[in-house]
Amino acid sequence: MQKLPVNIRQAAVIGAGVMGAAIAAQLANAGIPVMLLDIVLEGNPDRNFLAKQGIQRALKARPAAFMDASRAALITPGNLEDDLKKLKDADWILEAIIEKLDAKRDLWARVEGVAKKTAIISSNSSGIPMHLQIEGRSEDFQRRFVGAHFFNPPRYLHLLEVIPTAKTDPAVLQEFSDFGESVLGKGIVVANDVPGFVANRIGVYGIVRAMQHMEKAGLTPDEVDVLTGPALGRAKSATFRTADLSGLDIIYHVANDLGKATPADEDFTLTDTFRKLVEEKKWLGDKTGSGFYQKTKDEKGKTKILSLNLESLEYEDRGKVSVAVVEAVKNQPLAARVQALYTAEGKEGDFLRGVMNDSFWYASKMAGNVSNRLQDIDNALKWGFGWEEGPFETMDSLGVQTVIANLEAEGRTLPPLLAAMKASGRERFYSADEVVTPAGEPTPYAAPYFILTDLKKDATKIIKKKAGASLVDLGDGVLLVEWHAKMNALGEDQLRMVQDGHKAVQSMGYAGLVIGNQGENFSAGANLPLVLAQAQAEEWDELDDAIKQFQQTTTSLRFSPHPTVAAPFGLALGGGCEFSLHADRIVASAETYMGLVEVGVGLIPGGGGTKEMLLRFTDQLQPGQQTGATLLPAVQRAFELIGTAKVSTSALEARALGFLRPTDIIVMNRGHLLMEAKRQVLALAPGYIQPTPRTDIPVMGDAAIGAIKSALYGMTEGRYASAYDAQVATQLARILSGGVGNNRTAKVSEQHLLDLERDAFLTLLGKKGTQDRIAHMLKTGKPLRN
Repeated sequence: MQKLPVNIRQAAVIGAGVMGAAIAAQLANAGIPVMLLDIVLEGNPDRNFLAKQGIQRALKARPAAFMDASRAALITPGNLEDDLKKLKDADWILEAIIEKLDAKRDLWARVEGVAKKTAIISSNSSGIPMHLQIEGRSEDFQRRFVGAHFFNPPRYLHLLEVIPTAKTDPAVLQEFSDFGESVLGKGIVVANDVPGFVANRIGVYGIVRAMQHMEKAGLTPDEVDVLTGPALGRAKSATFRTADLSGLDIIYHVANDLGKATPADEDFTLTDTFRKLVEEKKWLGDKTGSGFYQKTKDEKGKTKILSLNLESLEYEDRGKVSVAVVEAVKNQPLAARVQALYTAEGKEGDFLRGVMNDSFWYASKMAGNVSNRLQDIDNALKWGFGWEEGPFETMDSLGVQTVIANLEAEGRTLPPLLAAMKASGRERFYSADEVVTPAGEPTPYAAPYFILTDLKKDATKIIKKKAGASLVDLGDGVLLVEWHAKMNALGEDQLRMVQDGHKAVQSMGYAGLVIGNQGENFSAGANLPLVLAQAQAEEWDELDDAIKQFQQTTTSLRFSPHPTVAAPFGLALGGGCEFSLHADRIVASAETYMGLVEVGVGLIPGGGGTKEMLLRFTDQLQPGQQTGATLLPAVQRAFELIGTAKVSTSALEARALGFLRPTDIIVMNRGHLLMEAKRQVLALAPGYIQPTPRTDIPVMGDAAIGAIKSALYGMTEGRYASAYDAQVATQLARILSGGVGNNRTAKVSEQHLLDLERDAFLTLLGKKGTQDRIAHMLKTGKPLRN
């Protein structure tokens, strides 16, 4: 038997449609060279036209398919006639062609003739069973074949269903799952080779049943989306916006196919209205512009969303729909919201209980069918459909025996899993270290990688805790400062916990410190309401002290006697960015949106961010360029980055912008972030030497201010910048000049630049223009151009 490749170093995607091109883009995001092949388009002189078109489509996609447009260079376009033989170089070959069994079988016959004997072979089919595709192929080919079902868009949806057949080598399954999780950054669900696999089987069932319950209750699509969206812990697109995004034709075909392939009691029957939309109206959702919703523009050109009237099949402008039962609970925690909605009265309550009980009954029926683990079903719906909790987690929240009693009251036959739970009297599927099997028996459960919520179940790991931050023992001599405030806005709790973390590392003999968390975002920056309140109360001494403390805390990550690692993800803005910049090393999630955005509220980065970018960009100049006018490119680069509040669209772009250094690390799977940050602390700790603040930063004095003001004049005259933008930018220019007057060859210290930052921050905070900008941002969430 041939030895399998240790790593997938090169891949090939066959089929350059929307999905195939997007999968190729995600491979490129991960740094994997990939061939993208499609058929030769008859009559077109460019034999690679379809593959090139796929790449261009991915480049233009919104949301962006590429984390950095330069990664498109890793995709080589080709065609199945001229380039089939090149598949011999691929370690992994994936098809994403038309959903027809004969076409897939024909393709695999051709691929087997050229693929190397160690290549892993996969299909991205969303519904055609894998074992049917490989009938007639050799035993060796079949053992290396495993389904790989991505969800669209592949960059953003975490789920990857991996579907082995009875012939798949367990080593192939393990190797490919590890590759998908660690290299591609996916959440892996091992699905059984059954119709619909996991997420689509349960998700489409939910959409079909929601349509039935909606018509029975006399609700509208937009009312249902309010009921089944964030209030219930599900995605903003809820039920029918999700249907429009997916394509009503896709749901139509999947539901019909599943209806034929599943028992009658599962009921994938589409309503007459749904059928009319697809068969007669040809309204297929976003792809045709009309579905359950229709996008249009008003007389001012502003986009409006119209909702479908199910009786007249006309679109109506219903404005923002409000549902009383949701309004009553929207500010409560998820568990309380779910409990209240499950027990609500009226037609909304009847609808919600019907939909939720369908979900509970069907997920339980599918346990052991679509997957052999309950957590795979929960994860598939969380990662593929954006749910906060899966059905088994939600039943735990409501009480399993309560759900069972409600299902029996409706006259439903309990699936074996729920029958076993009733017999045992268990109230939960999950406990601290166990999860129930599909047979209803508890089995040990351990997270596959470090998950903070699991760690918190052991109270001995919490060293210190405040309302907005905690100090957590990560094990192996590493401490974690975890922020857990709304948007992780930076206030007193967060700063003090960083300081306490440094003290604990030294007093308790730890190796180092990680700054990270597993909230929605790493940190959206400073606590603006507090800053504005202090400015309006003219508490200038208190503000001066607060900025000093903030600077001391951010720079402490650089100048502590032990290594520090920042683990940003999601939004890392303003102060969140500044904390990251000062760590010895950054371990960033690939989906990190980092930026110094203070100018948007009329301020400048005051926690060392301005200083740090000037220092970095001057250090990147050649030695002979680090004086006088030759410093101008570094100054301009820092000014443009900060003055335009540029935010990276990924960690790859953050590196290109200068927020990440070559030594910093990008992790594709956010779930692995803290584990890798801990590893980096342990790698830095042996022989760590405490850095000292720099005193040799070259600056170019008033010449920098003159150059920036000249550029500002053109921007204000061209109305690219407002009058107040110019005032803020002038303060920024003063810092970047070094504040040394006409001395073009001066060198200053980091502390000198920090002092300039603090002075500029306070100066701007005292101006009405800045206070108006902060107030407007807090009220509307949008910047004010004053």
